[in-house]
Amino acid sequence: PWTWGADMPNGLFAYGLLAALAIALLIAAATDLRRREIDNWLTAAIALAAPLFWWANGMALWPDLGWQLLTFALCFGACLGLFTLGQMGGGDVKLLSALALWIAPLWFLQLVVVMALAGGLLTLVFGAVHLARKTPGRLKVPYGVAISVGGLWVLGTHYFPIIQPFARSGGMG
Repeated sequence: PWTWGADMPNGLFAYGLLAALAIALLIAAATDLRRREIDNWLTAAIALAAPLFWWANGMALWPDLGWQLLTFALCFGACLGLFTLGQMGGGDVKLLSALALWIAPLWFLQLVVVMALAGGLLTLVFGAVHLARKTPGRLKVPYGVAISVGGLWVLGTHYFPIIQPFARSGGMG
């Protein structure tokens, strides 16, 4: 199993990629908040940079990448189902699925829990504003903000050791 931290063969490069991912998540949250859209170029860049992170982290082809790709496939399948039911936006599907390529499987489950909590809070806040303003139509929650909060939380607690005093060390859990 892959490990995170001092054992990484290309640590500085991996940290640079993680910093870029954090910036991309902030951009995704800001654009979703402002326009209720997450740009395709942004989610494509996140997904396409994941193999560079795998290489920089020294992940083995098997089983490490197998687990990562399984996490992606399960995430994408579940999100696609929610999209077809009208419960999730296309940009949200792409952003969360792209993150599944980066985040270790057990940590990805933690991301989903934090995302759900942040999404619930966002829904309450935006629902209250929607009702107070008596806005017609369906409530539109910028769920990319919740996805980004979950992603940034995992990055901060598991991937950046400077700010992870309480996180467990090690690979997938």
